[in-house]
Amino acid sequence: MPDYDSTRFTPPAPVALVMLRNPDSGETKAGVMMLLDTGADVTLLPRDIADELGLSYSANSYELTGFDDKAHIARAARAEMVFVGLTFRG
Repeated sequence: MPDYDSTRFTPPAPVALVMLRNPDSGETKAGVMMLLDTGADVTLLPRDIADELGLSYSANSYELTGFDDKAHIARAARAEMVFVGLTFRG
């Protein structure tokens, strides 16, 4: 179950350790810390982990506004996330 991280977030935010998997190759990375945001439209993955797993990027991208109020572009990738024994695909 998730813990609240008060080291990286003020106020403390819920985080969880998950496993990410490349659905094409089956390569996995366990112990990836992710911020839990049940109201989010998309799930953001750490780019270095996505690249390490060799995830396929689609032509779709999302414009996001960061905490610095600047616009950032995030590319869409296909991945599987295992959390509390459940596999989420997207």
